[in-house]
Amino acid sequence: MATVYEEQAKVFKALCDERRLRILELLHGGEKCACVLIEEMGMPQSSLSYHMKILCDSGIVISREEGKWTHYQISRQGREKAIALLKEITTVTDDGCLGKRCCK
Repeated sequence: MATVYEEQAKVFKALCDERRLRILELLHGGEKCACVLIEEMGMPQSSLSYHMKILCDSGIVISREEGKWTHYQISRQGREKAIALLKEITTVTDDGCLGKRCCK
């Protein structure tokens, strides 16, 4: 079973590659078929599958099958979860030393 940190890291892994950021940009306009993404990205199907697996594992992108093609779209729930995670881990709290007298 994955730890909380492993699950959180999946979100950042999805966002730390320029090709995956480009894919997300292409999905801004709504659902896209893998065939369209392959053409737009200029990459082989195997490479697209690799990147889409990472995006889907993060929860930011969801997929559905239609015939032999997979269609992808940004998940509203995954998007909100990623935003909340970034806010949570970058919010400064008053208990910088976690209640301990470590540096005072």
